[in-house]
Amino acid sequence: MGKFFRFEKMVTPIIIQIIFWVGFLGSMVSGLFMIGFGIISSSGNFINVFIGIFSLFLGPIIIRIYCEMLIVVFKMQQSLMSIRDLLAEQNKLSEIENDAS
Repeated sequence: MGKFFRFEKMVTPIIIQIIFWVGFLGSMVSGLFMIGFGIISSSGNFINVFIGIFSLFLGPIIIRIYCEMLIVVFKMQQSLMSIRDLLAEQNKLSEIENDAS
């Protein structure tokens, strides 16, 4: 719990996954809505159907790429913290060896 309050444990990757699923469902629902509107409505046309198909297939891919780019930043931060901890341990060990000599 201490790491959480010192901002060493990030909760944002979990939130990013939630954002992905909400965006995925949103693009699917809006795509289906646009296709239905283009077919049923008298003012609808082929462009609405095309936009709906675009939203169905490319929407989730675009959302996934965006979320992955955000997660990469947090993975880099986590890796840098691991390197920092390893270097701190090595420094402690070298200090102990120097004191013993």
